Amino acid sequence: MDSLHLLDGQAVNPPSANGADLMASLLALGKRARKASRVLALASPEQKNRALLAAAGFLRARSGDLIRANAQDMEQARAKTLAASALDRLSLDEARIAGMAQSLEDIAALPDPVGRVLETFVRPNGLRIERVATPLGVIGVIFESRPNVTADAGALCLKAGNAAILRAGSESFHSSRLIHVCLVEGLRAAGLPDDCVALIPTRDRAAVGAMLTGLDGAIDVIVPRGGKSLVARVQAEARVPVFAHLEGIVHVYVDGEADLEKAKKILLNAKLRRTGICGAAETLLVDSAGADRLLAPLVEALLDAGCEVRGDAATQDVDARVKMVTEQDWSTEYLDAIIAVKIVDGVSGAIDHVETYGSHHTDCIVTENASRAEKFLREVDSAIVIHNASTQFADGGEFGFGAEIGIATGRMHARGPVGVAQLTSFKYVVHGAGQTRA
Repeated sequence: MDSLHLLDGQAVNPPSANGADLMASLLALGKRARKASRVLALASPEQKNRALLAAAGFLRARSGDLIRANAQDMEQARAKTLAASALDRLSLDEARIAGMAQSLEDIAALPDPVGRVLETFVRPNGLRIERVATPLGVIGVIFESRPNVTADAGALCLKAGNAAILRAGSESFHSSRLIHVCLVEGLRAAGLPDDCVALIPTRDRAAVGAMLTGLDGAIDVIVPRGGKSLVARVQAEARVPVFAHLEGIVHVYVDGEADLEKAKKILLNAKLRRTGICGAAETLLVDSAGADRLLAPLVEALLDAGCEVRGDAATQDVDARVKMVTEQDWSTEYLDAIIAVKIVDGVSGAIDHVETYGSHHTDCIVTENASRAEKFLREVDSAIVIHNASTQFADGGEFGFGAEIGIATGRMHARGPVGVAQLTSFKYVVHGAGQTRA
């Protein structure tokens, strides 16, 4: 079955390169998504969960087809000489497909976020006012070549009662189309409209610009998932609200009263467990008061584990393998086995550095001193602040959200991992008994 058939309601080819034809096609898709969103907003939790569980079943049943579709994407990506990290994100195998299916099942198992009474209060005149969670409407998700985002984003939006318009990266075109087919089959099994989850049926980059206009009011919010250039473009051009983070300049500060073995364990995991994710540490800050005890073992552990270290003068004195750090390093998201290291003057010096160079994503303090930990957690203005644990816990799944549609570092509405609860708005429901206003 062809996902383009599912998208457009009739057998069609991808929109032509003609700009007017493409825009007309996308505006029509937006109208259908808006119409579907009104149906989905009223769907019962059981109906939405049936769609998710059915889609998970279709993913498992079609794993062989998915692997073949992914092989096409991988062949084309290798021809473009994509980086090894990009190829890894693009690749699908039986285990990853099973993981996608399990993610849908985990999302189905979450409490339904729609209809929650967030607050109730009674006014002196007897009016009882409730603040009730409601869907956002239509969410546009623009992502680069990570096929699993097709499943995760579609499922999260569906659970929260939102229609989704997905624009996958061109390198994952075949994989994402087939994953989308499984999602739509799940919708059909639950009696929900196909257009609750739509996939942009073209690789044309102009589709991104069209989505950023809001498709004539069809899209309520945009979520970009990808590299710095994509997110920067979305934030600069979008005419609708955006949930996003530009980059993850993530810090681990090891305080003078840190436990060395604990600090070493946390640091190596934060930097090296997976270097290509946004929660990976990019800068190590070490308290000058504990540098004699802490700096050399931490730096040597990183180097011995295969991590390139770029440090200030004190760090270079520790080991000849340490390279000279530059000013640019402090604001670089490496997404690789590279880390910048600096000695700072206590927790205040660490906070100053984080606020100067950080991206308000995730930052960590390692210390056994409770008051210093509290100062760091209170004063660092990041979406996620951590005491004595790896920064790689900056993930919706690890927060118990089932999955996430992204990490938001802004200060409006959603912040941190954006799961199903964060994909809702609210309305006020007022209950009276005949009251009128004087």
